[in-house]
Amino acid sequence: MLDSLNQQPADALLALIKLYDADPRADKIDLGVGVYRTNDGATPVFSAVKAAEQKLVAEQDSKAYLGPEGDMGFVHALMPYIFGSKDPTMGGRIDGMQVPGGTGGLRLAFALAKRSGINRIITGTPTWPNHPQILADLEMESVGFSHAGPVGTADMAALRAAIADAQPGDAILLHGCCHNPTGIDYTPEEWDEVARLVADSGLLPIIDLAYQGLGRGMDEDAAGLRKVLAAVPEAMICYSCDKNFGLYRDRVGAFYVMGKSAESTVKVLSNGHVLARTNWSQPPDHGAAAVRLVLRDESLTKQWLAELDAMRTRMRDVRKALAAADNRVAGLDLAPLAHQNGLFSMLALDKDQILAIREKHGVYMAGSGRINVAGLTMGNIQKFIDALADVTA
Repeated sequence: MLDSLNQQPADALLALIKLYDADPRADKIDLGVGVYRTNDGATPVFSAVKAAEQKLVAEQDSKAYLGPEGDMGFVHALMPYIFGSKDPTMGGRIDGMQVPGGTGGLRLAFALAKRSGINRIITGTPTWPNHPQILADLEMESVGFSHAGPVGTADMAALRAAIADAQPGDAILLHGCCHNPTGIDYTPEEWDEVARLVADSGLLPIIDLAYQGLGRGMDEDAAGLRKVLAAVPEAMICYSCDKNFGLYRDRVGAFYVMGKSAESTVKVLSNGHVLARTNWSQPPDHGAAAVRLVLRDESLTKQWLAELDAMRTRMRDVRKALAAADNRVAGLDLAPLAHQNGLFSMLALDKDQILAIREKHGVYMAGSGRINVAGLTMGNIQKFIDALADVTA
């Protein structure tokens, strides 16, 4: 019976990793994998996380199940950073549960949307490839609009048109910050308009906040989300700690609901618990427990935020260096990269140029032209700029 399954194509990014690993050139550059790298090219464990893990090993007295809701101490410890310290529960209307990474949160949000009668999700394009893949697997419709404008800023006209064409009962997927794959975020003024448009349309916002702290700062990166939540009666939020705590392989995420009332939130989360039980049963504990310990210890919190600041500063320095080389790369506008945020940006390269830069110069990037700016260092950025100039000449 299993022979009836069709062979599926390999994931393009995973295939790119294999090509990179097989390349013998010592000066090859990996701009494909979406993880943070230091100026030495390493993806280290945060010192604050290491300290929390040591404390966890010494103090944890059980590995018993936590239940489908996971570590609620972790879930609640994150809330002031996401929703603001004044009233992170919005009078009891916001609560959440632990999920396996940001992907687990998105799967849960889309499944809850479908269970509540929603079948269409309005999604800016391009977007993270797993967004439409999850929707397709759930047999939900993804309605696209252009997120990126022609000058490296958000296409607000396309967003307005998409919302105007929305049908009753639709939802809209919004990137909270550090848009993947473009790095193009809404400005504070644009977030004001986004919040008003979503509220006036009656759309259910699903907000993917996977990179908080990697753009402009923890509060700055949550500002758009907070504006939307202040304007609408209900929303779902998918959160990842994989990037801002460096816990990629531990799959640490949280899912939050803002209901019309505290009672409504409890009801929605009860459905979330049922869906979690049938998907992953219980979320993995270790990474979330480490985050909880970091956030409950003032000195570790301070250390974590300092490490996050250093990451953000390094990526901004790389972006500035790329933008400064704009006049040296013919036909490619690098200037907007300085104002974009997070790990990713997109370069307007065609498939032949992307192949040429890989074969001639050992520079590996996604076929879409997405680059991980953290893969660039002060030691290899000149090689990258020269390679761009060569393939675009």
